[in-house]
Amino acid sequence: MKLVRVGEPGAEKPAVAVSEEHYVDVSDRITDYDSAFFASDGHRELGALVRQRIDSGAVEPLAGRRLGPPIARPHQILCIGMNYAEHALESGAAVAAEPVIFNKAPNCISGPHDDIIRPRGSEKLDYEVELGVVIGTRARYLSDDEAAAAAIGGYLAVNDVSERAFQLERCGQWVKGKSCESFNPCGPYLVTPDEIGDPQDLQLWLTVNGEKRQASSTRHMVFGVVEIIRYLSHFMVLEPGDLINTGTPSGVALGCEERGYLRDGDVVELGITGLGTQRNQVVERKE
Repeated sequence: MKLVRVGEPGAEKPAVAVSEEHYVDVSDRITDYDSAFFASDGHRELGALVRQRIDSGAVEPLAGRRLGPPIARPHQILCIGMNYAEHALESGAAVAAEPVIFNKAPNCISGPHDDIIRPRGSEKLDYEVELGVVIGTRARYLSDDEAAAAAIGGYLAVNDVSERAFQLERCGQWVKGKSCESFNPCGPYLVTPDEIGDPQDLQLWLTVNGEKRQASSTRHMVFGVVEIIRYLSHFMVLEPGDLINTGTPSGVALGCEERGYLRDGDVVELGITGLGTQRNQVVERKE
């Protein structure tokens, strides 16, 4: 299934996309796609409900409706850095022996077509297409890849927007270059694992103003999805609804400033096999 949240910011309702143009509202049965939903294995009851509503004609058009991030604000956003060898190379870093972990503020998630807001003082605004993974059940000290795979609640496309001057030139941790509002566009869909198959065989791409900047495959990850989940579970408890950004391939502005950092008015588009596409415009914070 393709889970979506439809409505204005702060008033999104849970729904299921039944095509690129239509959805079924399930907000009378599901409060939200949040930690309680994933902890209760709530997606299992949705299949029959959606089929019933399709049969009864309770299908609504997506045209003119805003799609929010397909998950409610997560407990935490965990990120894996330098997880594609070519990206590590372009960034001047060695390929790590273990996953490089950093975090983003949970309130920086935004919808797949919302504006990317350039923060005050921003000089080096960058883009990063990534495969996102949502945790479906509480996980700690996972023993093997099978257990890690069983902990996955779904997959989604994300843009790990970064302000490189904040991240790398202002001392301290990366988090302050990663956590500004709108810095984690998500979606359009959260796709359940049964529709994706092998997460290590997905194509990723990103363009800026129609120019191809990133193009790769998740098979080039240094650390695969299940390895990441198993690894993280040995350092923290993963909660239902947690979001993991699994790293970006080469092609970011940081790796070659001639590509140019993002400017006001730029349009960033990206997509991942089976997970849909995003389109976001860069705007200046005016307040």
